[in-house]
Amino acid sequence: MTLPRIAVDAMGGDEGVRVMIEGAAEARRRHDRFKFLLVGDSARIESALDAHPNLRSASEILHCDDVVGGDEKPTQALRRAKTTSMGLAVNAVKQGDAGAAVSGGNTGALMAMSKLALRTMPGIDRPALAGVMPTLEDDDVVMLDLGANTEADARNLVQFAVMGAAYSRILTGRAQPRVRLLNIGTEEIKGTDALRDAATQLQEATALEMRFDGFIESDKINRGEVDVVVTDGFSGNIALKAIEGAARFVTDLLKTAFTSSIRSKVGFLVSRPATELLRHHLDPNNHNGAVFLGLNGVVVKSHGSASSAGVANAVAVAARLLEDKLTERIVHDLGELDARMWAGSGRDGSPAK
Repeated sequence: MTLPRIAVDAMGGDEGVRVMIEGAAEARRRHDRFKFLLVGDSARIESALDAHPNLRSASEILHCDDVVGGDEKPTQALRRAKTTSMGLAVNAVKQGDAGAAVSGGNTGALMAMSKLALRTMPGIDRPALAGVMPTLEDDDVVMLDLGANTEADARNLVQFAVMGAAYSRILTGRAQPRVRLLNIGTEEIKGTDALRDAATQLQEATALEMRFDGFIESDKINRGEVDVVVTDGFSGNIALKAIEGAARFVTDLLKTAFTSSIRSKVGFLVSRPATELLRHHLDPNNHNGAVFLGLNGVVVKSHGSASSAGVANAVAVAARLLEDKLTERIVHDLGELDARMWAGSGRDGSPAK
């Protein structure tokens, strides 16, 4: 199968061209079917490609020397969508010059540009940012929204569940992913009106290809008991950063403990296989690549501080979503929603009476 090429914002991310090109080259080494549109300063890209002839042969360069700043407001970035590497990478998807775009740049600007250029697909009110995190089981857990929408009503949450389940089916192969809503407790009476209304609607939507299991608390996200965790972007972003912070705390604590004395260093050598496995499992680069779900096209956000291996993973995520036709899956699943669920619903997303 020939995949559409992937547009890479070569100027995005903390280190820009070097890491983005190295990441694309690593992805190309893993999957020689990948082809790229590299967007950014052509002189710098050409220089970086000298070390990666395999990538050079599979790439076209689109010159652009204007970059979206990391602290730039989305409204400001939108005015320069036609001149920045980020904007041109997204526009390549809109024009059909690429099947997907990958950027490590400003998240808010990337969301704004993607939404303006690609628009939300029919049946989706708001796109959501979805990422994956490790669990104690073999499969990762999909979590959304991770920051695209600070608020979400019941209708939004149901749509997030549909999109997250479609994504999870690609990742896990599970026919009916286990879906839960993030809440402060698992009891039916807990949480906001939006959460309880969304839970009611998901329980009644038996035609959807998912298994709704009610609410989940944040301390159970990584236990492997759920495939998709749905929440608003405010709560999701806080939960994500708390989990990432806890992972860094554990790895730093172990590092300090194992270097505190000669005996500790000997203990480290003995337990090194186990600690390396832990380090690999907790390394965010191995789970890099958040997806803007709900758009008429695939856009993947790489972490700004991602290593070349992390960028390669983000590229692989984009390619897999193209190969497994994520947008088509979401459109199909939305069509399975009972139209009566929304008939006469209020603006808050509450179901018809």
